[in-house]
Amino acid sequence: MPNSSSISEFLLLPLADTRQLQLLHLWLFLGIYLAALLGNGLISTAVACDQRLHTPMYFFLLNLALLDLGCISTTLPKAMANALWDTRAISYAGCAAQLFFFFFFLSAEFSLLTIMSYDRYVAICKPLHYGTLMDSRACATTAAAAWGAGVLYSLLHTASTFSLPLCHGNVVNQFFCEVPQILKLTCSASYLREVVLIIFSTCLFFGCFVFIVVSYVQIFMAVLRMPSEQGWHKAFSTCLPHLVVVSLFLSTGFFAYLKPPSISSPLLDRTVALLYSVLPPTLNPIIYSMRNREIKHAARKMLQYALFQLP
Repeated sequence: MPNSSSISEFLLLPLADTRQLQLLHLWLFLGIYLAALLGNGLISTAVACDQRLHTPMYFFLLNLALLDLGCISTTLPKAMANALWDTRAISYAGCAAQLFFFFFFLSAEFSLLTIMSYDRYVAICKPLHYGTLMDSRACATTAAAAWGAGVLYSLLHTASTFSLPLCHGNVVNQFFCEVPQILKLTCSASYLREVVLIIFSTCLFFGCFVFIVVSYVQIFMAVLRMPSEQGWHKAFSTCLPHLVVVSLFLSTGFFAYLKPPSISSPLLDRTVALLYSVLPPTLNPIIYSMRNREIKHAARKMLQYALFQLP
């Protein structure tokens, strides 16, 4: 019966059972990864280079794009490398690092989405105080708090998970190192501490979710009191993308970690993991730029400038 001190590597779940399907999944993941890099990279560069986008809303959007880039880069490159070289191995330290960075980017992103809901609340419900409440110092402080909370949260989870003794081998039934799958390898009497931590995390996330819901209830009440349809359109065009991103993020993440064990299966677990780890970082740039003229205009100008500079 192996323990954590004798395990030097973990074996991840392959993307498919046959070599042909593995290569097909490799190309599919490569396309998704490049799309996420392009979309989030365009938004980050556009916000950083266009002076008109140097506002609190776009500052937080820049941070969200950077977190999405980090989140998808934590899982997909290793999965693609394993599929390319037809291997399943990931080192013990590599697994711990992957879990740490994945939790860091996820928790920081959720903190940032909560802050963004407050930003929209102040902009629509308290427009006269927006410049004071969301000045550059407040934006930098809240963004730093989101990143810092992600670091502390991921350190806590990673240290708690990898301090548990492993009694059930080293085969992780997922294409990346995921807490629920690693907990299945621990001794049955030792993982209660991590379960308590997950319950505490769920309560914390639920509190943030309630804050987002309350913010949007007040936002919609304020929007409905607006006399002009133009005000409605402007308010909804800035709020609906954020609301869609929050719904996508929470629905996939909560289902992944709170689904009943009775309906768990390797195929379902892998599918759900793809939904909450790959789908949001890929779709977020599309959701935010679809109805945002400023982002479209800045990205178009940047692409035109880049093409003009080509020899």
